[in-house]
Amino acid sequence: MSSHAADRRRVNRSLAAGLPLALLAAVTAAGPAAAAPAGSDGPGAAPARSAHVTRTATLGDIPLGAFSNALLPGTVADDRGVDLGGIGSDLYPAGREGEFWTVTDRGPNGQIKVGGTKRRTFPVPGFDPAIVRIRVSGETVRVLEAIPLTTSSGKPVTGLPDQAGRDEAPYSYDASTPLSYDPDGLDTEGIVRAADGTFWLVDEYGPSLVHVSAHGKVLTRYVPKGLGLTGAGYPVVEALPSVLLHRKINRGFEGLAQLPGGDLVMALQSPLSLPDADAGNTSRTTRLLRFSPRERAVTAEYAYRFDPVGVVDPGEDDTSELKISSVVAVGRDRLLVEERTDKAARLQLVRLERSADILGDRWDDATASPSLEQFDDPAAAGVPVLAKRLVVDLGAVKGVPGKIEGVALVDDRTLALINDNDFGMTDGPGAFDARGRLVDSGVETTVTYVRLPHRV
Repeated sequence: MSSHAADRRRVNRSLAAGLPLALLAAVTAAGPAAAAPAGSDGPGAAPARSAHVTRTATLGDIPLGAFSNALLPGTVADDRGVDLGGIGSDLYPAGREGEFWTVTDRGPNGQIKVGGTKRRTFPVPGFDPAIVRIRVSGETVRVLEAIPLTTSSGKPVTGLPDQAGRDEAPYSYDASTPLSYDPDGLDTEGIVRAADGTFWLVDEYGPSLVHVSAHGKVLTRYVPKGLGLTGAGYPVVEALPSVLLHRKINRGFEGLAQLPGGDLVMALQSPLSLPDADAGNTSRTTRLLRFSPRERAVTAEYAYRFDPVGVVDPGEDDTSELKISSVVAVGRDRLLVEERTDKAARLQLVRLERSADILGDRWDDATASPSLEQFDDPAAAGVPVLAKRLVVDLGAVKGVPGKIEGVALVDDRTLALINDNDFGMTDGPGAFDARGRLVDSGVETTVTYVRLPHRV
């Protein structure tokens, strides 16, 4: 698909009371061959003995400017030929078959090296992250509803970095012009919907846990103690352990699960940079945190140990490529945890045992030496580490795309997966042509159903 072709598809949209956006006819029509329903192995087929793809659906082309301006008019002056993407940050069942809640990340962004230093670019700085409800229909992903994230006064939050000196400095699409920081900015990732209709999101900048109304207004942003974020247009509460201030840049919270009782579990994408970046880059120990919305506090913390990077992604030897992108509740105290690189992913099953709780222990002290992240074998050093069991190696399942960031449980043997296509962007000076229009990567947003050989 060419992002700057003259005949880009027109977005048909309708605004209705209570619905920020309906884009029912904005995407490509489904192809002629319908895929097997979710959870089906095909008519008369015996259950397969290995995990396999049963269905794949693709999001069509929706110009990003039209999408954003239909939600909050005037927010995007020029989308530079970028289509809606990035909605694969997470996937949460919306209550009807084939329907899911998703959330965009901070918007189109990339990196360009200038004078030997990488600069973070934001080609569409007015982009406002949004909660998006989708439906898988045949071979097409359709957008049913979109809810923009706003401040208390209704202003867009944007996806720009928050704090100079802590977050990456933002630049224009060609890395030539500095952009302003935005204390309201959110790099949204995981999403769940609470019983009262509000949403909970996680953010990589703070890292933060963000409570959002049913209409997209940020109600409270919970951040680490000592962050000192000022100037935000919504309530900011320092309620998370201060050790989280040492999150790796662009690797804050990414996974979020909601347990049956309403508690939340947040996953740090990568190990903390303790005592320094080198230790974080070589560590295989990250953290999960349990948060009680009723108490508005973290109530437990767990050490989670990645498998070696060459096990998760054969051929990869850079440990810093390991990430947690999705966590899914599968019972009162059990979680599916996605370990991944950009090319491969594996789902592990863990149980949140009380005996593994390290909240308030010495590992929450940033001056501890050695740090939790420095242990080659934390369990051998007496640190309780969550036991895990492999459920499925998605890298070995034919038809599963790369960079899976969202996982949902459709039934006890069927997964729905969504990838992050990065809005079709690539890094480097070749990401845009001489006219400043996107040179699209061709990577599409897809929802993929995977049938497991055994129940979770």
